[in-house]
Amino acid sequence: MGRNTRKRRTPLATKAIAASAALALGGGGLIWANFYASAHEENSANQTKAAGAQIATIQCPDVGQKLTKVPKRARRGVDRELANLDKQISEAYSRLASTRQAQAGDPGFVNNAILGPLKSKRTAALDRIGINIRRVGGKAPNLGRFAGCKGMAANPNTNDGNAGGGQNDGGQNNGGQDQGQNNGGQNNGGQGNGGQGNGQGGNGGQAGNGPAAADFIKIEDVQPNSRNLPNGLAANGEGGSTGSFTTNCGTNENENRNSDNVIVAPGVSNGAQHQHDYVGNQSNNAFASDEDLANAQTTCQNQGDKSSYFWPVLRVQDGSQDIDQGQPGGGQDGNVGKIVEPAEAQLKFVGNRTSDVVAMPKALRIITGDAKSFTNGLNNANTSWSCTGFEDRQVTDKYPICPQGSSVVRTSNFQSCWDGQNIDSANHRTHVDFVEADGTCSNGFQAIPQLQVRLVYDVQAPQINNGQVQNAFAVDSFPEQLHKPITDHNDFINFFDEDLMNEMVQCINNGEDCQ
Repeated sequence: MGRNTRKRRTPLATKAIAASAALALGGGGLIWANFYASAHEENSANQTKAAGAQIATIQCPDVGQKLTKVPKRARRGVDRELANLDKQISEAYSRLASTRQAQAGDPGFVNNAILGPLKSKRTAALDRIGINIRRVGGKAPNLGRFAGCKGMAANPNTNDGNAGGGQNDGGQNNGGQDQGQNNGGQNNGGQGNGGQGNGQGGNGGQAGNGPAAADFIKIEDVQPNSRNLPNGLAANGEGGSTGSFTTNCGTNENENRNSDNVIVAPGVSNGAQHQHDYVGNQSNNAFASDEDLANAQTTCQNQGDKSSYFWPVLRVQDGSQDIDQGQPGGGQDGNVGKIVEPAEAQLKFVGNRTSDVVAMPKALRIITGDAKSFTNGLNNANTSWSCTGFEDRQVTDKYPICPQGSSVVRTSNFQSCWDGQNIDSANHRTHVDFVEADGTCSNGFQAIPQLQVRLVYDVQAPQINNGQVQNAFAVDSFPEQLHKPITDHNDFINFFDEDLMNEMVQCINNGEDCQ
């Protein structure tokens, strides 16, 4: 709370506001299958054991994070090729998931039939990225070294991103295949309803595509104040700028969703390969210009806030499906189950405990967290999962199992240090930063209001029996990320009008709590 808790109110404006996957991929003829379904369907204990030893997913260098210097005139073409790289990985992963029987009989299958062709496709896309950069006079780095990918087990990730060993594009790693956990087990629910998975299966809706029982933990088993990620620290405190500004933009009651990401993949339909909930700005899609966003309708009560707030949807995997069943961003990309609207969506801007804050520039883009952190590692991860009544216990790499009467909570504290010049950067990261442990901004960056998003969900607590999870919930993800909780992320594009932004800054710097 601030030193002065005088409320400012604006007039109320009108509101406009994973265990059985066998999912057919439209157009491509590829099939999402249980990682271990081939062994299960053959009723062979030996084949089940062999299939269970296979790698769980595919790990590729995240080229987008390597590109910190891309001329602005080349970024649209580069972003399009980066989205193409994501699509290539997803297609390779779907082949990995649907060829378990072949893999069990041929130790070289993954390398020869999946990783080798993937490297060839990536090499061509990386060449096109270089052409885009050089065409406008830029200097392209040696991107060919990022073409190769490797197989990865379903064990926890590490700080350097080398979460699993396994086969690489040159052969098997360390002389053998990964002995990863059986991420999903057999699909005991079987297939039904056109391949969508009528039963609970291994993980209540996603099969080998996650989440697994190991991805959940009882919140009572989490130690208080034990969150172990350096990213996502709260910038505010008892000193500096102690006020706050809360904007009420609803919970996406009008179900405004798509699987685009205009920040990372502008001009690319289904560039995210998972669904986002949108509140605030109502014109956000892959093709929206800044002018479109500035002139859009908003669900925020204060009509001076046309900012776009968006995050991956949460689904319950109880055998039911949503309207995107079999569609891009939904079932076609391995995201199945019923989408759950948040019961609460709190959007609050706070100050910096060491200094005043300055206004955010219009159209500033911030992505917090990493949708690929399961394979990338933890450098950009920023997750906090908890339960109401237990919010001093935050877990980063597990979904919480909440006791009766308690709800699931997702929290995101955004980067709140700005370079003072750019509204975006080539990798969508380097123009903003998190505060240091002492609350300061490093490298000459300026403190801006920190967006803190708190989402609350009323979902049934999953049940885990004999290593299998029933009624699981999970965030949508890229297919190869296995719906791991560490992949949670959140996005923001600033379109406050100038007067309201200045009011926010004044409130925060004066120690007032405003809305």
